[in-house]
Amino acid sequence: MTSSTLAVGILGAGPVTQAIHLPTLARLRDAFHVSRVMDVDPSIAESVAGRVGAAWTTDTQELLDDPDVQIVAVCSPHQFHAEQVIAACRAGKQAILCEKPFAMTGEEAERIAAVSRETGVPIIVGAMHTFDPGWLAAKSHLDDLVTTAHTIRSSIVLPPNPRFEDFATEVAVRPPSRGADRSDPGVAAAMIHGGIMGLAIHDLPLVRSFCPDFTDLEVLSTDLPHSAGYLINLRIGDKHVQLHAVNSASWRPSWVLEAIGDRSALSVDFTPSYVQAGSASATLRSGADARVFGPYGHNGYEGEWRYLAALTAGDAEPLDVAELIDDLTFAIRIAEDSAAWIKHAMTTTDATIEEEVRA
Repeated sequence: MTSSTLAVGILGAGPVTQAIHLPTLARLRDAFHVSRVMDVDPSIAESVAGRVGAAWTTDTQELLDDPDVQIVAVCSPHQFHAEQVIAACRAGKQAILCEKPFAMTGEEAERIAAVSRETGVPIIVGAMHTFDPGWLAAKSHLDDLVTTAHTIRSSIVLPPNPRFEDFATEVAVRPPSRGADRSDPGVAAAMIHGGIMGLAIHDLPLVRSFCPDFTDLEVLSTDLPHSAGYLINLRIGDKHVQLHAVNSASWRPSWVLEAIGDRSALSVDFTPSYVQAGSASATLRSGADARVFGPYGHNGYEGEWRYLAALTAGDAEPLDVAELIDDLTFAIRIAEDSAAWIKHAMTTTDATIEEEVRA
């Protein structure tokens, strides 16, 4: 089959595919069409593929062996990302978009990088804010704020994902939610780790722009808000970084990234997850002067796919895989250290604290 648009194969047909990627690709039908959808649940695969007139399968390899599929979107559960990205590279596809995180360990990331370099298949990671036009416009005008910023904050207030997913589409079979005993140190640690790797990771590449050398990183405190989320204070070199997120159906959605220096400051107001409502609006202040960038007509979800179209046309340079590895290493370090901090705090008795203080 031949087509004037790029054929996309999607691995995993859950809410992210249904509520984010399909609506985005529908707006970019002059560049892309969905050719095949894979999901381990045949009813979901068939239902989601039927929405876009695509073929469906329950077999990853069948999708990768399909010569019509030019670009692979990896939207499966996190633990399958590395294996599927490597397989897609080996299959000789033109490009791969992998939902965040693209690996779960540094070792997996290095394997992906080696195969990407060997095969020449470019990879991008779906941390949508790195492709948001509002952020990108402001980033090109940061000047010395990159080095002089002493405080970086990522603050996220969102209702649970199903609310936005249901606004975007009718989700076919949402995974069941499970209650968790937050008083269990192991559960609390897992929730913190999951929050960083699942939510904070959207902003962590942006945070790393202001502290690229994160060898000297210390977790100062970690907490689980009652309504779910995280509150983490970090010291990275001489910079203070705060990561804050809460889930609440009663609060107005808000997603803000700030970088503050003595003479200038940046505030980026992003649209919430799943909302296809244009880009962030970024305000860069220096003294009494303020420059505003955006909002622009598309957001980071669309920016990812626009970049892929330019990449396959030879109009954009591939991302540096080493940078993707550094972004992942940064996220893993924060997730693991923060999880360890809260687990230690919840299992340390007052007597032990007194002994540690005396020591």
